[in-house]
Amino acid sequence: MDMLWSGWGDPGKAAPLPDSVTGLLRDLLGVKPRDTATRALEEISVPEPPPAPALRALADAVGGETHVRTDAESRIRHTRGKSTPDLLKIRAGDVGDAPAAVVLPADHDEVLAVLRACAEHGLAVVPFGGGTSVVGGLAPERRAFVALDLRRMNGLLDIDPVSRTATLQPGLRAPDAEALLAEYGFTLGHYPQSYEWATIGGFAAARSSGQASAGYGRFDEMVLGLTLATPEGTLDVGRAPRSAAGPDLRQLILGSEGAFGVITAVTVRIKPQPQTRIYEGWRFASFEEGATALRRLAQDGPRPTVLRLSDETETLIGLAQPDAIGSAETPTNAGCTAIAGYEGTEDDTAYRRERAAAVLRAAGGTCLGAEPGERWAHGRYSAPYLRDSLLDAGAFAETLETATFWSRVPQLYAAVRTALTETLSAAGTPPLVMCHISHVYENGASLYFTVVSAQGEDAVAHWAPAKQAANEAVLNAGGTISHHHGVGTDHRDAYVREAGPLGIEALRAVKRRLDPDGLLNPGILLPVD
Repeated sequence: MDMLWSGWGDPGKAAPLPDSVTGLLRDLLGVKPRDTATRALEEISVPEPPPAPALRALADAVGGETHVRTDAESRIRHTRGKSTPDLLKIRAGDVGDAPAAVVLPADHDEVLAVLRACAEHGLAVVPFGGGTSVVGGLAPERRAFVALDLRRMNGLLDIDPVSRTATLQPGLRAPDAEALLAEYGFTLGHYPQSYEWATIGGFAAARSSGQASAGYGRFDEMVLGLTLATPEGTLDVGRAPRSAAGPDLRQLILGSEGAFGVITAVTVRIKPQPQTRIYEGWRFASFEEGATALRRLAQDGPRPTVLRLSDETETLIGLAQPDAIGSAETPTNAGCTAIAGYEGTEDDTAYRRERAAAVLRAAGGTCLGAEPGERWAHGRYSAPYLRDSLLDAGAFAETLETATFWSRVPQLYAAVRTALTETLSAAGTPPLVMCHISHVYENGASLYFTVVSAQGEDAVAHWAPAKQAANEAVLNAGGTISHHHGVGTDHRDAYVREAGPLGIEALRAVKRRLDPDGLLNPGILLPVD
């Protein structure tokens, strides 16, 4: 099944907002239904495809015309990603930057052949996995390009139960990867909000972090080896779990977002399937109190597998449990909700849960039992569907995330909230700004913000200054411009500042060596020379 072209995920899961929520949006934020409806797919026109010689070369590279698509629907489905501006533009019929063609290689050698064909005919290349980017990672600077759809490269290439490693192809969707590993009794344990649609290659290219990162780690921590196809040849990295043989080239590829090459295989560590999974809720009087409790667990243990904390606003609205919004069970009392989850053997899970509960209670927490945790687990992938429903109702809804050291969390939290509130209020669309701590480490944490407001006259233009103000606030408060969504084009200018002139020049030198003609995802991650 393909993802909904004008929204997120499975079209069958989209649902209108309850009347109680639309009433709240109207009364609190002044949200009004929009007069403009989503254009029908068949009514949208796309630019001309590449000339016949280029199409023949692409077909030769991938074994025939069947695997080269130039029809309007295929190209529209590969236009941009799934950020709110992306969706608003495509709903309005704006597909001027659609790919010239969609090409589906079957293996590493065919990827290399496509790169050669594109170099010969002056076409840029954008690797395409699940299409879930929310930072402009699939929208290169204006130039004819092909979307390199990796869905045919979706296998388990190797599994080593002794070493507990697996080698996966890049187009493998996360649920399919889990199903294949489960046949051998293993799991990857990587469950980001994009889990249902995102791919293994995308996880590596964007340095993804899953909701169970407190226990399983980030995806870049799981990666042991990579194969990269570039216009200059093949790069294989990762001969051992750790090495002192020079700088770690794996880290150069991880997070490169298709700007240096196309990831064609990923070797990852795997874990035994957990015997049990338990999720529970905790209540804290304030975000500050809850953050202190999470820090104590992150630093001194025992660390749960899942550990997250919603601020007062997110708790009040009920976004900690997206599928409960608008229902009678939506929390209305003061305080902040934390979710703690435990996965593993029954004995280990019971031990960690008991000791973690003692830490949480000592820090001021009150256990709410299993019901909030189970509701969170049930609705953990629902937020993008809720975003689409908000857009349908005339609201603007978007997210952004960052990370910093524990000592800077309060000032970063306040700075981003202030920047968003002041900028959107000045535009006449005062927002509701919510936040949760989504990932914890011994030395710091990630903050994940959700913003809801009226759309204004031009919803895309209305968001641009707010996003810019948030980026400035992140940098000025000592945060990183992205914790797990990547850089794309939305964060590129801020990333240039964060990395510094010498760092950017070093990365440019790498790109020039691996991609001398600038074919790969031009303008993504790095400005075009």
